[in-house]
Amino acid sequence: MAKSKFEYVKMFELADAMLPRCWPVVRVDGRSFHRFADVHKFHKPNDDRSLNLMSCAASHVMRGFKDVVLAYGQSDEYSFVFHKDCNLYNRRESKILSTVLSLFTSRFVFHWPEFFPTIPLQYPPSFDARIVLYPSRRILRDYLSWRQADCHINNLYNTVFWALVQQGGMTPAEAQLRLKGTLAGDKNEILFSQFGINYNNLPQLYRKGSVLIRRECSPVVDGGGDLSNENLAVSDVQGLNVDIIGEDFWKEHPQILGDDDNN
Repeated sequence: MAKSKFEYVKMFELADAMLPRCWPVVRVDGRSFHRFADVHKFHKPNDDRSLNLMSCAASHVMRGFKDVVLAYGQSDEYSFVFHKDCNLYNRRESKILSTVLSLFTSRFVFHWPEFFPTIPLQYPPSFDARIVLYPSRRILRDYLSWRQADCHINNLYNTVFWALVQQGGMTPAEAQLRLKGTLAGDKNEILFSQFGINYNNLPQLYRKGSVLIRRECSPVVDGGGDLSNENLAVSDVQGLNVDIIGEDFWKEHPQILGDDDNN
């Protein structure tokens, strides 16, 4: 390109390259999603349509970025784990963040009619996102464990809350007051004694969230994240609803994080 006298403005761009040898995690989170869910009549306490749509959008992010080694989602959020050695966009934080967020949001909107065929979008959803760098595999796993523990805590509360409202005849305010100060054991007892619900028998999708990994037989995606590989089938991304806090998952899929004990 020919130079111009205005090109100096590029000097004001922030150099935001992420630290090397750290695991970047992009977490996409619904913004004002409670209102969005109410307007679009989401089922309570869990809506399979929304959860599956979130995973569909997340699968397309993994299709577009070969450096994403794993994604974890629950409720209205998804976390995308990039390999610590990725050099996508020269590790520019703003470039990675904005592209992942825009791709996820656009896919959520594009595929909406497939999952909500009788409910048209009343207004477009909004998501925010952040990037956090984790310096070791151990800390990265603790992050993922935190998100899955959060999934369980929130789902247990919401399951009891909506049982009290929908089946117990309480108002939301009364249900909130009833659950104030209760522990996990108390909530399980309410579910079982009042509604005959064994929490452990609920679908793992609700209790564990969704884990997306690449099938080991998948071809390596070329393009370094330029989205030129849209012909790669979504089936090359495998969805699981399993525990990722314990060791079994990581022993079964050692290729995800590698075997470098220091990182």
